[in-house]
Amino acid sequence: MIILTLNCGSSSVKYQVYDWDKKDVLATGIVERVTQGGSIINHKAPGVGEFTIDHECPTHTVAIELILKTLIDSKMGVLKSISDINVVGHRMVHGGSKFARSVLITEESLATFKDLIDLAPLHNPANITGVEAAKSVLPNVPHCAIMDTAWHQTMPASSYLYALPYSWYENNMVRRYGFHGTSFLYTAKRAAVLLGKDPFETNVIIAHIGNGSSINAVKNGCSYDTSMGLTPLEGLVMGTRCGDIDPGIIFHMAKKGGLSIQEIEKKLNKESGVLGITQHWADRRDIENAADEGNSIAKLAQEIEGYRIKKYIGAYYAALGRVDALVFTAGVGEMGPITRQLATSGLEELGIIIDQDKNAKAKCRNAELDISAPNSKVKIFVIPTDEELVMTEDSYALLNGTYKPHTEYVYSFQKPDYVNKQRAQAFENDLKKKPYLAEFVARPPKR
Repeated sequence: MIILTLNCGSSSVKYQVYDWDKKDVLATGIVERVTQGGSIINHKAPGVGEFTIDHECPTHTVAIELILKTLIDSKMGVLKSISDINVVGHRMVHGGSKFARSVLITEESLATFKDLIDLAPLHNPANITGVEAAKSVLPNVPHCAIMDTAWHQTMPASSYLYALPYSWYENNMVRRYGFHGTSFLYTAKRAAVLLGKDPFETNVIIAHIGNGSSINAVKNGCSYDTSMGLTPLEGLVMGTRCGDIDPGIIFHMAKKGGLSIQEIEKKLNKESGVLGITQHWADRRDIENAADEGNSIAKLAQEIEGYRIKKYIGAYYAALGRVDALVFTAGVGEMGPITRQLATSGLEELGIIIDQDKNAKAKCRNAELDISAPNSKVKIFVIPTDEELVMTEDSYALLNGTYKPHTEYVYSFQKPDYVNKQRAQAFENDLKKKPYLAEFVARPPKR
């Protein structure tokens, strides 16, 4: 069985092709700058190679058509025919209270997703466009909505309810939903494996730091609290999103700044975060370069972001009472030693002690790393996330009628001997350039 997963953003489409029978990734890739001009596809296939091709994609439909064409290309392809694809899994960011779990996509469910666009204005439109585009190109295969919010359904009411009129919750679905669920599910399960513990006896704090960032308190293997709320706007400082602010700022800027609600929404979602602070950069690599060159505002942006993460770590430590591991994941979490250092500095009294040398060297997206100091009571892991694998396994289960919540289901990557073959091969190449990485690879304890 061949499973295609698609993660459609506003200007990108990530994809993965997985051979279920062989338990092997056939290809991964991303189409960037969709609708923006200057579009490219970066395609990787083990045993075939890596290719980057310029190809204009004015719409998501064109992008998906390009992906499918690439998959059957005589030089780059991994499939004989598009008909080899048996099911397509789509990341869906927000399902409100309507979708507490992943589902097969129907015309009715797609209409409901459209009704919920306001809850995730940066994400749901792109997700929906991706579904419609894929269904137009692949109309005869099942399509699955893999819900970002499903992981967080275990949060207690004391975590997900706001101190607002209760009727807002009853009538308007106003509550904390949480996001990055597939990432948190994967990394929480992997952290339990690396600790050698039953996942449902494991407490971890996971920081998913990328352009969009959130942090998750995991208690006894289940989501207990998370920083994103009704929408993906709340919580940590992000690339372009503000995270936590005083709600009074909205009224202040409407009155004093003469801004409309629509203008404020745009400012908070697209012109804030580290971009808002620096006025130039959302990409943390650009900010790091600027800080290294002495740009004080860039350095300040780093400090603000790191401090916000640290505050949440401290809060979630208190909420959990015991923490077995702190996990960093996603683009910045996996490749940003400065962010990790700023986020953990001063937490030594909590037993969170980072090894500065390991942290500085830990720039790798192909292996799980332990960057804890020897005397750290709490393990500090860098775990590359694998949202696509979660999407793949959930799609297979939905297709076969065996889908269950994670509390009743065991994923392949929960096995101590699990190996991502594609990443393992890539890591061998990493070691040729960075042999020191082998010294702090995280491995499950021997039994």
